[in-house]
Amino acid sequence: MSAEKITAESRTEFGKGAARRIRRADKVPAVVYGHGNDPIHITLPGHETMMALKHGGANALLELSIDGKAQLALTKQIQVDAITRHLEHIDFVVVRKGEKVTVEVPVHLNGTAAKETLVVTGTTTIQLEAEATHIPEYVEVDIEGLEAGTQIHASDLTLPSGSVLLLDPETLIVNITEAPTTEEIEAELAEAEAEAGIEREETDEEKAAEDEAAEGEGDEKSADADEA
Repeated sequence: MSAEKITAESRTEFGKGAARRIRRADKVPAVVYGHGNDPIHITLPGHETMMALKHGGANALLELSIDGKAQLALTKQIQVDAITRHLEHIDFVVVRKGEKVTVEVPVHLNGTAAKETLVVTGTTTIQLEAEATHIPEYVEVDIEGLEAGTQIHASDLTLPSGSVLLLDPETLIVNITEAPTTEEIEAELAEAEAEAGIEREETDEEKAAEDEAAEGEGDEKSADADEA
């Protein structure tokens, strides 16, 4: 993973009011900490930073230019506005080339399992130790054509060179099962609704079937009465 270069500005104003002014200027307040140094409070260009985070993923590595000095920083926490999706604040940790760091890396499924199967994901991220400048964006799992009954555990994963798994090898990553039938799905839904005390409305098909059954019973009674 190469580091995106971004020029940062030191900031001395803090608090909600200062943060709002920074965001109105299409900038993002952030803090850089680690290696025993005092936290460095900075301001980053909004659009440029958002693009760098999209490109780098959950563990984006940035080369921040702070007061003319370059500093490698690994993204640790991102706060995003729930409505506007604008960046609210970012926490970075200082890293050095060659340094090992612990990160959570997403699991990406590649391909399509065999027909009439259901793919169940046991975990969407795995914990790795990797060099700060070589953190994988994701770990790929190939499920193309896999049959029901196949299980993929953490020990089955192919990790990028230099990455070390920090997860129980027996952790279930993907489980391929037989897809449930329509009848099984409806039965489970009906059972769940009954447990929740939900009265289910009859469908048009069910009403038509009941009406047909009722007509059949009426015809049988009429036939019995004629015979009598």
